[in-house]
Amino acid sequence: MKKTVIAHSPDADDVFMYYAIKFGWVDMDGVKFDNIAEDIQTLNEKALGGVYEIVAISFALYPHIRNDYALLRTAVSFGEGYGPKLIKKKGVKLKSNFKVALSGKHTTNAMLFRIAYPDAKVTYMNFLEIEQAVLDGKVDAGVLIHESILTYDKELEVEREMWDIWQELAGEDLPLPLGGMAISRSIPLNKAIRYEQTLTKAVHVAREHKHKLSQMLLERDLVRIDAPTLDKYLELYANDNSITLSELQYRAINKLFEIGYKNGFYDIPLKAEEFMIPTEYQEIRNS
Repeated sequence: MKKTVIAHSPDADDVFMYYAIKFGWVDMDGVKFDNIAEDIQTLNEKALGGVYEIVAISFALYPHIRNDYALLRTAVSFGEGYGPKLIKKKGVKLKSNFKVALSGKHTTNAMLFRIAYPDAKVTYMNFLEIEQAVLDGKVDAGVLIHESILTYDKELEVEREMWDIWQELAGEDLPLPLGGMAISRSIPLNKAIRYEQTLTKAVHVAREHKHKLSQMLLERDLVRIDAPTLDKYLELYANDNSITLSELQYRAINKLFEIGYKNGFYDIPLKAEEFMIPTEYQEIRNS
């Protein structure tokens, strides 16, 4: 039986979307799945190195790995009126060249931040360390992601919502593309299609059994937050819109790629639809 690693972040939405597989609720003939959790920038860097066959990535990274990975249509996280937050200590006025902590060079929030604040002095660190770095005065501000957008210390306040930056740069009301999944082009196409179908089913089953799955994650200490926060967080980032990409979400990803290209982050313009697994291949084979 082939062992296949699904590499995702340790934040609650990724754990939720893939533990239907871990708990045996969803499987794939001839394949044993293994979950590996690493912070998002580590995953981005390993995707650049082609380490994992199936890996969670920041959408902003994808143009850099397009030759080695296809995008999956499932397990996507978007902000819709919300997203990462630029925070600072209460009452502090930031200078134009303030020192800021970001969760990784290739994250979506990092690209948007660098476009909006070109004079800021950027340092990168694990997302779990950013809040404390601001509290300790190691940096003037930081961009919080994952569950910390709901649980940050009362001594901190929001300087700016990344959602607002996104809306200004996009010029239209589109959801904010944060994270998705990529699959190695080394996998035979018919098998890649089956992987995508299985992973899509896993997210669908997770949503169908949200209460039971959430309870199991909490009982096993697999998430870092309490039950009410988990429920709120999952409705933000692992909701029904996470199961498969919609036309609106495609437009949003394409706008992100357009913004990145115009600002010199990518070498060519991209359209997300051109980099998905061509599922029509299976339909042709079965006809």
